[in-house]
Amino acid sequence: MAVSRAEVESANLRRALAENASGRHAPAKSDRRIHPTLKSEALVGAAGDFVRMVSPHTEADEAAILLQFLAGMGAVFGRSAYFPVEADRHFGNLFVVVVGESSKARKGTSWGHVRNVLEKVDPSLAGGRIVSGLASGEGLIWHVRDPIGENDPGETDKRLLVTETEFARALTVAERENNTLSAVLRQAWDEGKLQTLTRKESARATNAHVSVIGHITADELKRKLSDTATANGFANRFLWVYAKRSKLLPDGGNLDPTAIDAFVARLRPVVEGAKSVKHFERDDEARRLWHSGYAELSEGQPGLFGSVTSRAEAQVVRLSLLFALLAGSDEIEEEHMRAGLAVWDYCRDSARFIFGDALGDATADDILNALKTAGDGGLARSDIRSHFRNHKPSAEIGRALGVLEARGEACKVMEPGDGRSTERWFYHAP
Repeated sequence: MAVSRAEVESANLRRALAENASGRHAPAKSDRRIHPTLKSEALVGAAGDFVRMVSPHTEADEAAILLQFLAGMGAVFGRSAYFPVEADRHFGNLFVVVVGESSKARKGTSWGHVRNVLEKVDPSLAGGRIVSGLASGEGLIWHVRDPIGENDPGETDKRLLVTETEFARALTVAERENNTLSAVLRQAWDEGKLQTLTRKESARATNAHVSVIGHITADELKRKLSDTATANGFANRFLWVYAKRSKLLPDGGNLDPTAIDAFVARLRPVVEGAKSVKHFERDDEARRLWHSGYAELSEGQPGLFGSVTSRAEAQVVRLSLLFALLAGSDEIEEEHMRAGLAVWDYCRDSARFIFGDALGDATADDILNALKTAGDGGLARSDIRSHFRNHKPSAEIGRALGVLEARGEACKVMEPGDGRSTERWFYHAP
């Protein structure tokens, strides 16, 4: 029986796609799944000394210790020192989420060491300024509210460190209809003025200084982080920090309390000195380093990875400011800039490791995974509908396939049938 030209072209294309998916043109898996590595440039000054002091006595990941220490100290410093970027001011408050592969990543252990030091450095922070249980934007504002009438003096200390060891719950809450948590957290990262648009008079806050530390497993994060959270800028205000157990210590650690006390004594004058510092600038060496890396930081990236890392420039500004403050400096020097860039590199690589090549589009991601699983045979359009148990509208499937086709990650072949051609879709490695 004669084979039609269309059938030959279809077979050739399938063969090419199969070679592309398994051959030299396929992206190396290690490009996405290599564990992030913390560079030595990130471990400088007081932050580096703290990690080196604690690390031999804990199974926690060094990166988790470092990022939570920076976020915690950012809360301690408060809303005094800032770095101006055009009309905006960036302070030292960070939103950090430690992401473990499982519950055995020692996320809680890493926070315990940090909290111990924070409470010793600034007992007033421990006295009600470290909270947990994010439930609504209004609830968050209440902890940093301005005076309300004559009987409520509000909160005089506008610093707040929110710790969520079950960050998946916060993500769930933020997605509920009419819940204001996501919007208020975005305000808190951007500026110190917090309020919600409601018909009734509600609490407001000015000059609020909110920092966030969260813990979550990688599987929970990928399930709970919604399209909305990536599209509206909620996710890219966070630094995502991949953490794994660093070592096995069956008998636990043996950190000398006198070492902690000496470290705390070293930090206290640094914290006091930071209260008088306002406007930070970069010195010449730091400025040259910033200029050399600015184009790469500003370059947009595709997919979910690009969505959660799109505030790279602002995150590096805040990180370098914190390293300068911890050094007792009145400007950002080259070492502080290198440290900020190194920490960002770890967070960027963490995001790539966690999210891989996900698009941040639930339907498109689901179809892409199905096409990869199908291999050389691809999937007919009817197979894709069956994959969703016919619960996904045809228009939504078509939209998602269009996204994959436009990105070069899927392509279709029109196969001749009885009376009309049918679509068959194949994974196409970029």
